[in-house]
Amino acid sequence: MLTVDFDQFPVGKGDRVLDMGCGGGRHAFALYRRGADVVALDLSHQDLVEVDTMFRAMEVEGEVTEGGSASAVRGSAYELPFEDSSFDRIIAAEIMEHLPEDSRAMAELFRVARPGALIAVTVPRWGPEKVNWALSDDYHNVEGGHIRIYKGSELRAKLEDVGLEFLGSHHAHGLHAPYWWLKCAVGVRNDANPLVKAYHQLLVWDMVKQPLATRLAERVLQPVVGKSLVVYLRKPLETARAAA
Repeated sequence: MLTVDFDQFPVGKGDRVLDMGCGGGRHAFALYRRGADVVALDLSHQDLVEVDTMFRAMEVEGEVTEGGSASAVRGSAYELPFEDSSFDRIIAAEIMEHLPEDSRAMAELFRVARPGALIAVTVPRWGPEKVNWALSDDYHNVEGGHIRIYKGSELRAKLEDVGLEFLGSHHAHGLHAPYWWLKCAVGVRNDANPLVKAYHQLLVWDMVKQPLATRLAERVLQPVVGKSLVVYLRKPLETARAAA
């Protein structure tokens, strides 16, 4: 289940790409299949072990475009273990809402991006997220949970404040917002609830089969209740000129 739209965020062979806060690796795997030189970064050692295992399995199964590379690196979003201007593309998917010092992490994205690099940042959308918080304290009051809800204008302003240039945005996962409302209503850990189980099966079926009916429904729902906000940005080329 990808949040970033690769039609709006082109990645190809030879691009060095950072997946910051990679988690389970969903975007990192897609990037690797495209032949990019991928660095999957996270603070969780266990997540990185599993991501690296999947990278190696992809190689064995021949799922990787020739020339691509992939590595898993442990590190903090506040102090990325890379030199300035290291990456052509950066993805930070569903990570900023967890960070007390989000502006500090955004400044690090700017630092390690090359002039002209593209950056995609995704966070939970304000409206659907407000419903989740209203329905359940357990949804966000957990260790490492969500600590803020962004308005789109706020997120854009913070990213522009560190020097990034806004290119565009959209919403994603229209079918997923109602699922989380349901989970919050019956208990976020109550996966045995019949309605939750049925909806989860629908989402899995949709992701595997991608039938036309649900694809059309997703397209209609995304602008209205899409669960994620996706923002695309660029590090200005003028940064390099000013340094010169």
